[in-house]
Amino acid sequence: QVQLVESGGGLVQPGGSLRPSCAASGSIFRLYTMGWYRQAPGKQRELVAAITRGGTTNYADSMKGRFTISRDNAKNTVYLQMNSLKPEDTAVYYCNAKPPSVYASDYWGQGTQVTVHS
Repeated sequence: QVQLVESGGGLVQPGGSLRPSCAASGSIFRLYTMGWYRQAPGKQRELVAAITRGGTTNYADSMKGRFTISRDNAKNTVYLQMNSLKPEDTAVYYCNAKPPSVYASDYWGQGTQVTVHS
């Protein structure tokens, strides 16, 4: 079992920055692909960014150049640096952990609210 706890969301003005983090339990964090997803009211959950155990990153097109995902395996933590935030970035941001086995289910955090509003 893996437990994911997000923190670091909040209210920010357009153009501002936030850096939510996701702390994971368990000793095999380093083997998981970690990701951030978001869900805005009335919309489907969508991928924001992901990082493999080898450090390869992947971003949704609208986040490229503004968001950076990183991980610290020593701290079992994944981060999402969000810059140049826009009102349309307002959503609940969820941390996701994909086990190395295709037969295992993903793990999800409880989500952290990010609101971009002047």
